Amino acid sequence: MKKGKQVSNDNEPPTYQEATAGYGEMEAQFAWDDKNIRRTFIRKVYAILMLQLSVTVGIVALFTFCAPVRFYIQTHPSLYMASYIMFFATYIALSCCGELRRQFPWNVMLLVCFTLSMAFMMGFVSSFYNTKSVMLCLGITALVCLSVSVFSFQSRIDVTSCQGVLFSLTMTLFLCAITISIVVPFGYVPWLHATYAVIGAILFTLFLAFDTQMLLGNKRYAISPEEYIFATLSLYLDIIYLFSFLLQILGGGRE
Repeated sequence: MKKGKQVSNDNEPPTYQEATAGYGEMEAQFAWDDKNIRRTFIRKVYAILMLQLSVTVGIVALFTFCAPVRFYIQTHPSLYMASYIMFFATYIALSCCGELRRQFPWNVMLLVCFTLSMAFMMGFVSSFYNTKSVMLCLGITALVCLSVSVFSFQSRIDVTSCQGVLFSLTMTLFLCAITISIVVPFGYVPWLHATYAVIGAILFTLFLAFDTQMLLGNKRYAISPEEYIFATLSLYLDIIYLFSFLLQILGGGRE
């Protein structure tokens, strides 16, 4: 008896196993590539952020410790207004113009102008506070930033999903600011200003955790690796505002 000869049909569609062969390797390769891109993105953001903070700390130290510079700055408040206008203009350009902040070298130029203007403003404000208070607030800010970074890298808590809490605290801070602006002309209320500063410090500590987890990209929401300028801008502002609110809480006026 002759064995039947198996006839193959070239027109038959491939089986599921044949169609998905190699898919696992491709998926693993894509996941590895995404991790590499995210790591490069994180390194780039933190490198730029360290440069920004170094410039800011240097200018704050100059305005705080150098008496002639401090006197000149305090007697020329128009320089503060000019830096504020530059800060506002560059912030609007970087925040609202997506194409501009992704276009080199305009994004770097705007970021440099933004950093210098913000550093000048913080140096001007710090010059009115006691030197020990400024150094204490710098140290506390550094410790808080380190703690928040470690928390964001290690914790399973998804801060990016707590947008309602951040919005509520932001509205509370906004209402406190309005209340202070109304009350101050009739007399300074220390406890009201202290409450405002404490809420602000807590809010921007949470914002720092929120933006750090957005940067890491391992939670519900993440920021695109193309937006390294915007990510740097967000983290820098969180740290600067945290320092300014701590300075309002712990800072003592100059004698």
